[in-house]
Amino acid sequence: MIEIDARKHFPLGMSPATFLRDYWQKKPLLIRNAFPGFISPLEPEDLAGLACEDGVLARLIEHDKLNDAWRVRHGPFAETDFPTLPDHDWTLLVQDMDKWDLDIRDLLAQFAFLPRWRIDDVMVSFAATGGSVGAHVDQYDVFLLQAQGQRHWQIDASTSLGKSDPSLEFRDDVELKLLREFNPTHDWVLQPGDMLYLPPGVPHHGVAVDTCLTFSVGMRAPSASELLGDFVDTLVADAPDTLRYTDANLTPAGDPFEIDANAMTRVIEALNLLRMRDPDRVGDWFGSFITTYRSAVEPAADEDARPRIEIEWDLAHGASLLRHPWSRMAWRKAAKDARLYAGGQTHGMSVRDARALAAADAVDGTLYDRLGPRGRDVVFALLDAGHYRLQLDDFEQGEHE
Repeated sequence: MIEIDARKHFPLGMSPATFLRDYWQKKPLLIRNAFPGFISPLEPEDLAGLACEDGVLARLIEHDKLNDAWRVRHGPFAETDFPTLPDHDWTLLVQDMDKWDLDIRDLLAQFAFLPRWRIDDVMVSFAATGGSVGAHVDQYDVFLLQAQGQRHWQIDASTSLGKSDPSLEFRDDVELKLLREFNPTHDWVLQPGDMLYLPPGVPHHGVAVDTCLTFSVGMRAPSASELLGDFVDTLVADAPDTLRYTDANLTPAGDPFEIDANAMTRVIEALNLLRMRDPDRVGDWFGSFITTYRSAVEPAADEDARPRIEIEWDLAHGASLLRHPWSRMAWRKAAKDARLYAGGQTHGMSVRDARALAAADAVDGTLYDRLGPRGRDVVFALLDAGHYRLQLDDFEQGEHE
C-alpha cells in the first residue's frame, strides 16, 4: 500500500515497527487522518511576524507562471513586504519552528519512535493559492503534515514501484534546485490532519489549492563527506606531531624518482596510525558532531549567573531549569556508565542520569533530587554553558526582584 487511513491508529495507521520495516527509507506513504481533527497551533500572521525577526531563517519564493520564472528572497523581511504580495503564487518558509514555538515543538512527541537526534527541525510553510517551491527532491526523510487549507501533492515513486529511476538533473536557470523533468506517478490533495511521508530521493511537487499551512518534519542526514570531514578534523586535532611517515626498513632505490609499492604501503601505515581504535572515542566524536550538526544558534551562558547554592534552593522551592530551545542532547552507553552529549560537549555519568537529562525539556526539583552527584554537577556545567535557563515560579520571582 502507498495510502492508508490512520483514523484508528494514528499517526501512522500501523505500528511504528511495521512502518519502519516496510516504509522507512524504502517507499513513500500517504497517511490520511494522521492527526484527526488537527487544528494548527500557528496562524499565517504569526509566521509572517516571525519571518521579520533577526536570527530567523526565512525564505520567500515567488513563481511567475507565465514565464516559469522563480524568485527567492531571504529574511528578515519588513512588515511592509507582505501587503505588497499578490494573492497567489508565492510561499513563505520558516525553518526551525520547533525552536520558536512550544506548541509546534510538542508535535515531535508523536515521532518518538525515531531517534530524536535524527530529527532536524520543523519547517513551516505558508502558501498563497497556487504557491509552490517547484518540483524537487530531498536527500533526507520528511513528514509533510497539512495544517491548514489544502495542498495538491504529486510524487514520482518510480523507484519504489520497481520501475526505472527518475531523472534527477536540475534546471540551470533558477536559484532553486528544481528538477528539469518531473513525471508523477501519484497525485493527491491533502486536507488538514493528512500527512505524506517521503524517503530520501523521491521527487515531489506541492501546490497550494487555497491558502494553506504545511508543517515539514525533516530528518537530520549528514552526508558521508560531512561525516568524514569532521572525523578527520578530530583525528588531526588530537594527533601528536610525532606520528609521521617512516621508512626504517628502506632498501636502496632502483629508481629514485619512483613512488613504489613499498612506499605506498608505508603511507597507508602512517594514515592508519590516526585511526580511533577505541569505540568510546569514536562514540564521543559522533555524539559531539550530531548534537551540533546544522545548528543555527549556539546557546550562550547567562552573564548574570547566580551561585549554585541559591539555584539549588530555588529548585527545591518550585523553580525549574528550562532547556534552551536550540540545545540538542543525546546519550550513549559507554564502556563505563554513559555519556551525555549536549551541543558538542561530552559528560560522563550514570545511564539513569544520562537517559533522564537527555529526555527532559526542564529540570525541576524532583528530577534534580533523583540525579546522582555527577549528574547534578553536569546540570550546572550545562547551565553555565547556556543549555539551561532558570525559571522561578511567580512567588519566588517576586521575592528576588
